[in-house]
Amino acid sequence: MVKRRRLEAPSTADLDRIEEEFRSETSDRPNLSRGVAPIAQVAADTAALTQAESSEVRAARAKTEADAQRLHQAEAAGLLISELPIDEIEEGAMIRDRMVLLESDMLELRLSIAANGLRLPIEVFELETPSHGKRYGLLSGYRRLLAFRGLLELTEAAKYQRIRAIVRPRSEADAAFAAMVEENEVRAELSHFERGRIAVIAAQQGAFANTEEAVNRLYATGSKAKRSKVRSFALIFEELGDMLEFPEDLTEKRGLRVSAALRLGAEAQLREALSGRPAKDSDEEWAALEPIIVGFESGPRDASRGGRPKSKPKELGWTNAKTLQLSSGITIRWAQDSRGHILRFEGRGIDSEIMKSLMTEIRNLLEKP
Repeated sequence: MVKRRRLEAPSTADLDRIEEEFRSETSDRPNLSRGVAPIAQVAADTAALTQAESSEVRAARAKTEADAQRLHQAEAAGLLISELPIDEIEEGAMIRDRMVLLESDMLELRLSIAANGLRLPIEVFELETPSHGKRYGLLSGYRRLLAFRGLLELTEAAKYQRIRAIVRPRSEADAAFAAMVEENEVRAELSHFERGRIAVIAAQQGAFANTEEAVNRLYATGSKAKRSKVRSFALIFEELGDMLEFPEDLTEKRGLRVSAALRLGAEAQLREALSGRPAKDSDEEWAALEPIIVGFESGPRDASRGGRPKSKPKELGWTNAKTLQLSSGITIRWAQDSRGHILRFEGRGIDSEIMKSLMTEIRNLLEKP
């Protein structure tokens, strides 16, 4: 059986010896010898170091923190210019409003960038789901990006591998379309058809409830007459856009005539006219459409469709004893006063050459044989 060890309380001498050893071990840390806790000692040391910093150091640190905050805010608001690899930019992230890029214009832009650098950065936004190495979608600067890629392909210079860009916050689709239209309206005049086309596409992609809203929002700063024209060309894109070979060449006058005929129900006949042999140019394409348009213009008008009322056509021939209406639109009025007889010629068809001819005829008629 194991014997239990008997414990004895330390004597007074033992206690004095232990206390003396503890004091000798902590003699280099006077605060601890006075019973100060270690955590309190750390806090005191930190406070001492903080108080030791000069006011200039504290001011510099505060300025650095404020600058970092402003930089973060500017980056979040899309106010910083970055240099991005052009391979990471997807130019097709949005349907572009410009349909035709002239090679002469692109050559001029490439030469300008090669000589002077890129004066204006492009604008991009971060893609929600990057794909095939593309991290950014192009918002504005389509021509500048293509010019950079063309210069890289031509020169293989490293400076064309990256392009200056502003990373805009990811916005709603309607704001993105509006920003693109605004840039092109300012920098390069869009054709009437391009304006109508982008309004329809924006509505089809869900950026706007319908084409009417798209026109009103995209061209909010335009006049009422301008928005009306955009809606007319939007109708042309909706009903004939897949068949027109030269839609961007439609003048305002021709386009308004086409849209008016479409509203009168000419879609089927116009599509049939376009389904024949492809036109060589815009004039040949218009020649195929015009006879149908003229037919609808001269036909009876449905009053329920509204529109501006037409004035009553003038009667041709003698409207009274002293007024003669001609088929050319010219009106001849005969008057008489105390000095003799007066003939007045009115109408847009009258010019100086016609008046000279009239004077010659009158001379021949009145000249004595």
